[in-house]
Amino acid sequence: MDFVTQRFYPVNPDFRNPFGRDRDRIIHSSYFRRLEYKTQVFLNHSGDYFRTRLTHSLEVSQIARTLATNLGLNADLAEAIALAHDLGHTPFGHAGGDELDKVMRKYGYSNGFEHNFQSFRVVTKLEKRYKDFEGLNLTFATLEGILKHSYPYEKPFLSANLKTTFKPEFHPSLEAILVDLSDEIAYLSHDIDDGIKYGLINFDLLRDSELVNTAMIYVEEVEKINREDSIFKHRFTSRLISTLVYDILENNAVFNQEIPQCFKYSANEPLPLTHTKKMEKEIKTLKKILFKHLYYHEEIARKMFMGKRCVRKLYECFNDEIRLLPKDLQERIQRGEKIHRVCADYIASMTDRYAIALYKELGF
Repeated sequence: MDFVTQRFYPVNPDFRNPFGRDRDRIIHSSYFRRLEYKTQVFLNHSGDYFRTRLTHSLEVSQIARTLATNLGLNADLAEAIALAHDLGHTPFGHAGGDELDKVMRKYGYSNGFEHNFQSFRVVTKLEKRYKDFEGLNLTFATLEGILKHSYPYEKPFLSANLKTTFKPEFHPSLEAILVDLSDEIAYLSHDIDDGIKYGLINFDLLRDSELVNTAMIYVEEVEKINREDSIFKHRFTSRLISTLVYDILENNAVFNQEIPQCFKYSANEPLPLTHTKKMEKEIKTLKKILFKHLYYHEEIARKMFMGKRCVRKLYECFNDEIRLLPKDLQERIQRGEKIHRVCADYIASMTDRYAIALYKELGF
């Protein structure tokens, strides 16, 4: 129990369990609130209906908590990891993160940008809410889940201390693996929902997916709801999530682990918590269809191109003239921190709206 509940700094016990305390610290952080105005797939200003990083994180946490409860795992730990797993994402979704990684490497910072590590930086350094230390001082089990997601995290830029503490050669806890599966369930279902709402895809384009067809047939034949009915899409989304959740529950025995297990599964072992092979194949097919018809759709591509250009130009401006940075960030550079890292921290912290407004203010 020592590692999973250990923190970098001691805390006095209170009325919450350690992982519930982590969850509360994450929810009350400023970086968590900023997720409301960060892109998932559709730019935030596209419409109030569409998912953002915040609504996505809440959906992931709900699915993860449900799965953890039914599999005999620690639901509070799963929820805490889920709520924090996207804190390090840049504005403009994965396109923004990819562009920031690209431009950092172009400017000579070989480690580039990686959103898992940025989320870890947020909760261990960048979020400032306490007098005596930086970060949120979360338990090591929560930090491990944020850092690794599902897989071993062998990165050259990890310090010796982090490697010793979090053993990147191991899979993370089962709760962290469960969050990764929940993340996939959430984005598959809500990307379809948002894509149909936005008019970029329709059910006919998804017919090649057996997973989609099975869910549609269930809604039509069991729930007796026609595709023309306004609630069909909502019932389809619910059924799709249920199908994917049931597959995990049926493919894995109840673990009944009172204490989360860290460093139990090495990199040489397969993931101990998975979908069935059949479902993994169906998910891959569905992803290919979504990439073809949704993620690479010209409407999405245009907006993401603008987002990437915004990230690139902001980074170039800050590197050329550090006086464009807020005072506290200038002071970090003057104290010896690498300008690449400081600029990346600033850009990654931005909401879509703030990044666009600053981009326009600078004359682009």
